[in-house]
Amino acid sequence: MPTYDYECTRCGHGFEKFQSISAPVLKRCPSCRGKLRRLIGTGSGLLFKGSGFYSTDYRSKGYEQARKNEEKPQSSSDSKPSGSKPDKSSESSSPSGKK
Repeated sequence: MPTYDYECTRCGHGFEKFQSISAPVLKRCPSCRGKLRRLIGTGSGLLFKGSGFYSTDYRSKGYEQARKNEEKPQSSSDSKPSGSKPDKSSESSSPSGKK
């Protein structure tokens, strides 16, 4: 059952009332018997915890593999951009260019 917020238009008294959806709207203030208005509430947050939810139990195998690959530390050779040229000092000084 939801909780509804009410405010009196005469005395300004505000309160919450726990009532079913099908219950009639309250019309009189319990303090001064003035006219009430029902306020629009923001609702409440919904938080899923634990196992048994999509994000933890129904991921695809491809997603799991990609996540594991991201967690692996990269070696120093992987850190170079793919379009970089080799360092001149590592090249052989022989005329054929082979080591």
